[in-house]
Amino acid sequence: MIGTLTLDGLKIRLGNRTLVDLTIDIHAGEVTTIMGPSGSGKSTALAAITGTLAPDFSAEGRILLDGKDISDLPTRARRIGLLFQDPVLFPHMTVGGNLAFALPPNSGTRAARHERVGTALAQAGLDGLALRDPETLSGGQKARVALLRTLLAEPRALLLDEPFSRLDANLRAQMRRFTFDRARKAGIPTLLVTHDIEDARAAGGPVLDALGQSLPDAGS
Repeated sequence: MIGTLTLDGLKIRLGNRTLVDLTIDIHAGEVTTIMGPSGSGKSTALAAITGTLAPDFSAEGRILLDGKDISDLPTRARRIGLLFQDPVLFPHMTVGGNLAFALPPNSGTRAARHERVGTALAQAGLDGLALRDPETLSGGQKARVALLRTLLAEPRALLLDEPFSRLDANLRAQMRRFTFDRARKAGIPTLLVTHDIEDARAAGGPVLDALGQSLPDAGS
């Protein structure tokens, strides 16, 4: 299905232990949450979806994006964006350079790319920061730039690996709203993994554990 990330019987084992057992459809603009403590298989599921699963693990099932089986594609060919706990920005590039780096090769002339970067910064409340060194930004500004860079790469799906966990409470709430709003407006199927019930509630979609069990109280 176009605009849908599907995990079709995705099972991941480490030895005799099943860590992940998921069959879900995440449609365009929806946010599904996998919640659980550290070591419960959340990040392992993301590694399988991005094609970076360590060889110690065994996996079966299919990963489909826009109806296409991407299970055996290399990571770069999957067109899946991933946002981490820490905003990993290139320290040798300006803020604008970080964003321009993410643009697809067919994004037009240099002037068109520059304009697109400026528009993205303005829409995120970061107007005028294109020439700044990333290290001079606040934590919230870095987090917004990291998300913008991920979205400017035009991913077909978005994975969020506890991206709010290192932010203070007020900033965390702001970044939740900013991130989920951008993902929904872009129509990107989004999978969040977290151990924080407030993240799951803010996402507003289905909440599961890594073994596919629904956690209805978490989303209420």
